[in-house]
Amino acid sequence: MTTSDATTTLGLVTATRAGRTAAGRLAEATAERDVRVYAVADLAQAWRECDEIVCFLAVGATVRLLAPLLGDKRTDPGVVCVDEANRFAVALVGGHAGGANRLARRVADALGATPVITTATDASGTGPLDEIGWPVEGDVAAVTRAMLDGEEVTLAADATWPLPPLPVTVEAAPVEEVVPPAPRVVVSDRIGAGRSRPTVVVRPPSLVIGVGASGGAPAEEILTLVSRALGDAGLAPGSVARLATVDVKAGEPGIVEAARALGVPLITHPADRLARIHVPNPSEVVRNAVGTPSVAEAAALAEAGAGGELVAPKRKSAMATVAVARLRPRGRLAIVGLGPGARDLLTPRAVAELRRSGHVVGLDQYVAQIRDLLRPGTRVIESGLGAEEERARTAVRLAREGHAVALVGSGDAGVYAMAAPALEFADGTFDVAGVPGVTAMLAGAALLGAPLGHDHCAISLSDLHTPWEAIERRVRAAAEADLVVAFYNPRSRGRDRHLSRALGILAERRSPATPVGVVTDAARPGQTVTLSTLGGFDVEPVGMRSIVIVGSTHSHVVAGRFVTPRGYSWQR
Repeated sequence: MTTSDATTTLGLVTATRAGRTAAGRLAEATAERDVRVYAVADLAQAWRECDEIVCFLAVGATVRLLAPLLGDKRTDPGVVCVDEANRFAVALVGGHAGGANRLARRVADALGATPVITTATDASGTGPLDEIGWPVEGDVAAVTRAMLDGEEVTLAADATWPLPPLPVTVEAAPVEEVVPPAPRVVVSDRIGAGRSRPTVVVRPPSLVIGVGASGGAPAEEILTLVSRALGDAGLAPGSVARLATVDVKAGEPGIVEAARALGVPLITHPADRLARIHVPNPSEVVRNAVGTPSVAEAAALAEAGAGGELVAPKRKSAMATVAVARLRPRGRLAIVGLGPGARDLLTPRAVAELRRSGHVVGLDQYVAQIRDLLRPGTRVIESGLGAEEERARTAVRLAREGHAVALVGSGDAGVYAMAAPALEFADGTFDVAGVPGVTAMLAGAALLGAPLGHDHCAISLSDLHTPWEAIERRVRAAAEADLVVAFYNPRSRGRDRHLSRALGILAERRSPATPVGVVTDAARPGQTVTLSTLGGFDVEPVGMRSIVIVGSTHSHVVAGRFVTPRGYSWQR
């Protein structure tokens, strides 16, 4: 059981021996957090002291005990109930706001239980607005209900941000446009952007505050100056992403405390870098003091990066200066490996990326494998075989525009798949995340035994993009190096001789008894596994959905399993 917040306090409330045993298991799985154990009589104390609570009690009993303590869902701790047999982890109180839904999933993972979550958005697969990860204001309940009911919901935004899927029916931009009196989701850093009702305003992390200060400047003065700068510019404090200053001020107590009070990181830049940034209000006094003619404006623009703009020029108080810059949104491209096909070989990280991506791009048959995992509102761009370049270019274009995009491929997307072409078209204007997947070679090897126990390589026998002469050189090099070889794309109707030729090259240096395994449709319906020898191998059943693994001179068969020893004693 893991969490990204090591400061969260978790309370475990028990009444029976079985509950105490389960609480101990949970505490061991949560070693990096502040975990406290309470008796049932001390539940009120746990309520006051903890951010999250797990009660090893019946739901009815827990409800009666909690009823007098309930206050506001925005401040109450999240509560999960676990039954005596550890079969279910029930999110009882504080589903989204209190984190009970996430806690139920973590507890279930740790105890081998089933999470029970009844929040409507979770039950329908709709991404909750208050879990986008950014500050949310407005009538969340009304807009969420409209989305769940399939009503018209408008999305209005000042810029394109990498949002998760939202089941909106109309996109309207900019925010100022007159829209029908329908519910809407507004993504904006501007105050007053969501005046129509019902509206939810999502505050994107779009603003950078540049700060300069004299030695000893109090945090209160800096924070007051920040508040005035934002207010006069009509900008929302919830969109402040970072504070930035010159590196010589990295330890200035007032600046450090101001960043802490705002709940944002403090980023510093060298004076010589800030000195190269053009600003509207340079100062020779500042240059003489810290080596750059601007701190507040230059630091804000430096941290905003390429495409950033100054939206509030510097303003001064007795001991401080601040300026505000708006950064250009960066899209996100997740290159996701789906594994060999079986759902239980699809990694949790891959599922998370699919569910956070507003756009999914992929081969139609691969998209079909995971369509049920996509949240309502996901925009799917799929195409058939032969359109690989088009898919790569489409995914990159969408990410460059600012969207959250998942480009999917079978196995590992970086192995004979879509990662390489996509990254060849990519630039530095968006973020990239690679999600590894179980490759056909690994899935096939696991079914055969342990053929990859020592040094090995993978070679594709497709000469569609690689000349056969180059492929043959690689096969000969693998034979010379005595590597176990996994052949991808081993045989098709148009290439029915390549596998035989490759095996012949290996046979020049390996005995006829060398193990050869072939797995077709690994981890998919119709899977077949065949173990043979180099001298007796029949290539006819092999097709494009097969992986062929040929052993080294040290590979052998043990109890019907293909094994390449890991020992190094035979190497000289």
